[in-house]
Amino acid sequence: MSRRADITLACWDGEHNFRLRIGELITLQEKCDAGPYHVARRLGDGTWMVGDIRETLRLGLIGAGVAQEDARRLIEQHVDRVPLIDNVLNAQSVILAAVMGAPEERLGESQAATDPSPS
Repeated sequence: MSRRADITLACWDGEHNFRLRIGELITLQEKCDAGPYHVARRLGDGTWMVGDIRETLRLGLIGAGVAQEDARRLIEQHVDRVPLIDNVLNAQSVILAAVMGAPEERLGESQAATDPSPS
């Protein structure tokens, strides 16, 4: 079973892949002065800070393989130039995929799909 927490979002100018690995989560924690679940909670309850949105998305792009400069450019274009609220759900989706797993890979589903035993 894969628990990579990759997530693809249809946002901005098309579909973009995001992934927060442990290194990106540590960096996010340092930049936001909060653990990943606390950042997710702030994004969910409206007490978010700019870095919660911006850094979650930037680091998620980098974790998915986007070059740092390209990730910076995407954030400047699609996060910095629009109302921040436009990207709250995107950031929340990315961090929840890292903390809880992406919706399409919930724990047990992959195993159930490949389990040869009869129901």
